[in-house]
Amino acid sequence: WSEHCSHKIFAALINHKDNETGRTKQIDSLFKTHIMSPTLDIQKEVDWLLSVFHDNSGVIAWNDDWSLCMKAETHNSPSALDPFGGAITGIVGVNRDILGTGLGARPIANTDVFCFGPPDYNGKLPRGLFHPSRVFRGVHSGVRSGGNESGIPTVNGAMVFDERYIGKPLVYCGTVGIMPRRLADGRESHDKTPAPGDVVYMVGGRVGSDGIHGATFSSLELTEESPSSAVQIGDPITQKKMIDMILEARDDGIIQIITDNGAGGLSSSVGEMAELTNGAVIDLSVVPLKQAGLSPWEILVSESQERMTVGVRPADCAAFEALAELHEVEATNIGEFTDSGAFVVRFGQTPVAHLPISFLHDGCPQLQLESEWTPPVHDTMVPPQTDAAGMGGVLGRLMARPNVASKEWWVRSYDHEVIAQSVIKPFCGINHDAPSDAAVIAPIHGGTQG
Repeated sequence: WSEHCSHKIFAALINHKDNETGRTKQIDSLFKTHIMSPTLDIQKEVDWLLSVFHDNSGVIAWNDDWSLCMKAETHNSPSALDPFGGAITGIVGVNRDILGTGLGARPIANTDVFCFGPPDYNGKLPRGLFHPSRVFRGVHSGVRSGGNESGIPTVNGAMVFDERYIGKPLVYCGTVGIMPRRLADGRESHDKTPAPGDVVYMVGGRVGSDGIHGATFSSLELTEESPSSAVQIGDPITQKKMIDMILEARDDGIIQIITDNGAGGLSSSVGEMAELTNGAVIDLSVVPLKQAGLSPWEILVSESQERMTVGVRPADCAAFEALAELHEVEATNIGEFTDSGAFVVRFGQTPVAHLPISFLHDGCPQLQLESEWTPPVHDTMVPPQTDAAGMGGVLGRLMARPNVASKEWWVRSYDHEVIAQSVIKPFCGINHDAPSDAAVIAPIHGGTQG
């Protein structure tokens, strides 16, 4: 029930006062009233919003044959503690959100927005935090490595610099994916179809001590005691093999349900999916480990990367394991879905957890918060005291500011041509050095739609 996983503030009951008008009102969940409600109203009027607010990403109908999905999220605290590691896990993690949408979507494009302190900042830094220039270079390198090595183009993004980001950077990572509207067996690919008795597989990387408490520390204020061990270690090459294997299993009709192992690890991935069948049981003693000596609770909550949790019918287990072996991907049977009403965790014969599904998903008490609005007072802008001859210098200094200056050197290091689908690229113009207003890709090779 960390803020990172359950968004208790977004779901809170807020008593709000507007100090400008004197009016008061009560808001029962900002998320439900200001974000979810307008989208659901639109969904009633259109037929192309296929899946919203209940999966790893939103899904829209692109045409009669294909659906598109997109997810963006922040990776701020990890990127502040370990700029490269936090950023690479941010981008490969959101890639897995796309892979875990519906019955599996293929990631086809990455995007990012970075907000840092000024790279030339020479003031005092909070204890235990890196200089904005180091954070900037590390984050950029992490997202670049994650996208380039995964074979996913980074097609656009933005960089913003402001002193208010010195204490904690803002690191948005986003991915676009594509999936067929329907599979060969007739199922709609944006729906998950688990049943009691389906086998639970953990697929991809092994479990280690990295990323333990990642979800909880991301919900707290950064201090010099914040543990760098909470930052996961990314491995894009392992993930690339897993993506190829999962998509082939999807096309073969083997996958009944899938999600990624992100915040909370197996506790979240299996716990979330178990809501659809009303139960699950898993055995942590069979989970493959990076190193010996992990306690059962550490195995359960570790956020080690490159892992998906997949539900497979018993009759399809042999085919699923053969496909994993073909792609050199580890796939381990760790339990099954049930309708017992409980999420049961064991380590061999030793009980670890026995939680009612209703308590797991609905047992967190609603926060009650107070908020108020006071209009800000802005300083009057004073224009520079200069004549026409001096305006050239003013313009030069303005163009040299980090928020205005060219980002081409940084953008060019991203691979925006991999998979050969980029149509309108990050730069345009006669010399291809002017930032494009938007990126356009052709998701289907040989197609004319983008």
